Amino acid sequence: MQIVETTNEGLKRAYQLTIPAGEIAARVDAEIKKIAPQVKMPGFRPGKVPANLVRKMHGEAIHADALNTTLRESIDGLLRDKQLRPALQPKVDMAEGYEEGKDAELTVELEVLPEIAAPELDGLKLERLTVPATDEAVDAAIKRLADRQKSYSDAPEGHAAADGDQLIVDFTGSIDGVEFDGGKAEDAPLVLGSGQFIPGFEEQLGGAKVGDEKTITVTFPADYPAENLKGKDAQFAITVKAVKVEGETVIDDDFAKGLGLEGLDQLKELMKAQVEQETAGLTRTQMKRQLLDHLAAGHDFAVPPSMVEAEFNQIWQQLEAEVAREENPEEARAEIESERDDYRRIAERRVRLGLLLSEIGQANGVEISNQEMNMLVQQAAQQYRPQDRERFVEYVRNDPMALAQLRAPLYEDKVVDFLFDKAEVSEREVTREELEAAIEAEEGAETKPAAEAKPAKKAPAKKAKAAAEDAPAEAEAGEAEKAAPKKKAAPKKKAEPAEAAEPAADGEEAAAKPAPKKKAAPKKKAESAAE
Repeated sequence: MQIVETTNEGLKRAYQLTIPAGEIAARVDAEIKKIAPQVKMPGFRPGKVPANLVRKMHGEAIHADALNTTLRESIDGLLRDKQLRPALQPKVDMAEGYEEGKDAELTVELEVLPEIAAPELDGLKLERLTVPATDEAVDAAIKRLADRQKSYSDAPEGHAAADGDQLIVDFTGSIDGVEFDGGKAEDAPLVLGSGQFIPGFEEQLGGAKVGDEKTITVTFPADYPAENLKGKDAQFAITVKAVKVEGETVIDDDFAKGLGLEGLDQLKELMKAQVEQETAGLTRTQMKRQLLDHLAAGHDFAVPPSMVEAEFNQIWQQLEAEVAREENPEEARAEIESERDDYRRIAERRVRLGLLLSEIGQANGVEISNQEMNMLVQQAAQQYRPQDRERFVEYVRNDPMALAQLRAPLYEDKVVDFLFDKAEVSEREVTREELEAAIEAEEGAETKPAAEAKPAKKAPAKKAKAAAEDAPAEAEAGEAEKAAPKKKAAPKKKAEPAEAAEPAADGEEAAAKPAPKKKAAPKKKAESAAE
């Protein structure tokens, strides 16, 4: 094989490879010789079919397989001989006009990972901000829990419904006099002012009394999920079957027992543990960003543009999804467009930090055991329906990219924990508000020099997931087959959304802060079109 380097600029490389026709032909001959004893043909005993007939019958397919195998091995040999570490999969093009019996000419273009000197870790200093779980914080948590356990009782006769009251209603929806699927429900509970139904629905039920029958007209939002209802005017015939007022929730032993606990003391213990867990997550988030800010400040090496583009596209897709859920999507889109350069800097920083963390981990022997990896795969499989879990596990184990995507966040956390252990850590006790303010301040400063930093804007899609929060999975892998852009797993997720049992250990957020959602209408005996 002949190799000619045609580009060597920064992290970009390009090569022209020429594979002799004889090498391909030899592989074809070897394959024909291998399969000939297994070929069956009328008139010949098994295993006695002449090679020339095997070639005539299967030569085209054998040649295509031999060519592909030769090309793949040639590219692998190029990467090995030139000691290249691709950032993403190389781009390979075959020269036009190739025919069997001719030399194969191809071009290989790629970006390589930069050489990164392992940073000096001695003298690393971090500050851990801690928040004590005070009685006041525990009481406030219990109060929030009680607010979610609201109880309602029948209102006095003749009571006119107001915000905060609960109505029990039957309704039937129609458009131009024709009922539509999912537009009917019986005994549907609706709390006025909760925003559960589409805009205009609840507002027209203010002042309703038991036994009232009324027809209201509402307009489905332009971004409503059901295509046949988007932007349409609909009429709902409503019967008010009950009006209920909120009862007072007394926080005592009976309240705790209603939750399946022994009493109020046990509830306080559980809520104290939850408060401690939540604040520990915030503390880790603040420390992690502090650590990554320190690493980013001392390293400014070039990063592969293709990796930055892949990371930026991932961030932007999520931002676009959040913008679509905004009440004023055009305004929200204009806002993120004005910050496009900021998000690109975030993507570049995330890639750089990912490469740096990977280098630190490899230089210091940070590894993920087979047992940890198996647990990770099984945990990920729980997101799917039981009948799909085995198929998901098989898919992940047979796809290096999917496996790398699962592995990367865990590997990053292990490297971060390693650095926490190496650092000299001082502690300072603060309030939760002060801890959250410290995190907010870092979010506002993470993409700009200190002299330009200013408080983070309350954008429709907040830049909380910057490089200081999450290093991208692609960077951690450090190999072409592990560094390709993320792709979704094959199995279909179960229909119901998975509910988080507890906050993430390090308080991680998505690349963009979710926008407020329009809540769906409650469903009772039928799917409601007011969702």
